[in-house]
Amino acid sequence: MPAYAQDEAPRPGRRRRREDDGPLPDERPTDILPAIQEAPIARRPGANPASPPEGSEAEYNEIFGDDDPYDDYDEYDDYEDYEDEDRAEPERIEDERPERQGPPPKKPKKKRALGWVAALTVLVLLAGGAYYGFTEIFGYDDYQGAGESDVLVQVEKGDSTSAIGNRLQAAGVVASGKAFVKAGEDNTAVSRLQQGYYVMKTKMSGASAVEKMIAPASKVGQVEIRPYTQFHDITQPGGKVTPGVYSLLSKASCADINGTSTCVPVEELRKTIETADLAKLGVPSWAVEAATNAEHKDRRLEGLIAPGIYNIKPGWTAEELLTFVVKTSAERILNAGLSDQSKGEGKSPYETLVIASIIEREAVKADFGKISQVIYNRLDKKMRLEMDSTVNYVLDRPTLLTKPEEREKAGAYNTYKMVGLTPTPIAVVSAEAIQAALKPTAGDWLFFVKCEKNGLSCFAVTFDDHRKNRDEAERRGVI
Repeated sequence: MPAYAQDEAPRPGRRRRREDDGPLPDERPTDILPAIQEAPIARRPGANPASPPEGSEAEYNEIFGDDDPYDDYDEYDDYEDYEDEDRAEPERIEDERPERQGPPPKKPKKKRALGWVAALTVLVLLAGGAYYGFTEIFGYDDYQGAGESDVLVQVEKGDSTSAIGNRLQAAGVVASGKAFVKAGEDNTAVSRLQQGYYVMKTKMSGASAVEKMIAPASKVGQVEIRPYTQFHDITQPGGKVTPGVYSLLSKASCADINGTSTCVPVEELRKTIETADLAKLGVPSWAVEAATNAEHKDRRLEGLIAPGIYNIKPGWTAEELLTFVVKTSAERILNAGLSDQSKGEGKSPYETLVIASIIEREAVKADFGKISQVIYNRLDKKMRLEMDSTVNYVLDRPTLLTKPEEREKAGAYNTYKMVGLTPTPIAVVSAEAIQAALKPTAGDWLFFVKCEKNGLSCFAVTFDDHRKNRDEAERRGVI
């Protein structure tokens, strides 16, 4: 190991004395900074390769200049005892050299950089504001005024406000979907628009389109058909008429489009049902034969119309309207659980539907299961059903007590006279009634009578018990 190892390392910029060098004048130990192998100092052009006197300006240039006269010296093993953290970075050598004179190096001009950043930020904000203003004011087309001619627009289930705006644009109602969206941003009624058909006008401003679309009179074609309803109108005891399926569908078909009515009359609907191919209308295959052979041709679709909301398109023909309603009903009846594979015990799907319709007309929902069991029990014993609802069905009256003379009239729907089920269902049937017909509540009951003012019935196994229930109901003024 050299004599200067560890405590006396070679001074950076001065080469190590070799054996063939002569003695140096006034040789003495010095504090030396370690050199960095990765960044050898380049020799400055024109520099004197000889070592200048120590401490002179020439020595400074020699050490920190652009040229290194010892760049061919590779023996760095002598510095292996120095730790990496103690080695100075090349760019900081001149900072650690206290003897250097002159002004300190110039620092970057941060203020100028900050100024450019501020200027760019302002430009970005101005550009963003300009774009926002352009979008808000000039970013979409819009008509002026309340519109011109009538046009029908359909809104589908699940349509967003943007989707409705696009539909209006496609129909020529608004100049752009965005005109409608922007006009309805603060109107909560727009977000509550339901599926169906709306009578609008062409070339409406966005604001006018919003105002008209949320108006109740603009929505057309929607009808709700409830359980218990039958095809013919029913006259109540006080003379009030409850509209049947025929009247409801006819009314739903009505709209005024540019002065022309789209109503499909009841008689036209009736004639179509009497003469149409029921299979083509969409009647389930298990119901086609029985419904086709119904005694009353205008009642062939009784029970095959499911309850719920329907959106009828104004302008449809009678056949188009009925096809839509029947196919939708067939799907709903299937979803309620009635099919070729799911039916009442010992009964066809159509007979099960008939049972469900009698249940619907005879009882409140809480009693559906028990009423169903009474019907099955009486059918099994070959007993007449003796249901007032079946008698009143052909009389177009609500389910109330019948008079003796009415029960004496012959007819396929008079279950006081004939044994078995009626030829067709007698009402619109709910899913609950279908389920009751599929799975009746177990019991031996053969009789029931309405005995509570809330519609609940009292059930009995024997006729004597039934008479007692009936007498008690009369005493309390229930019947």
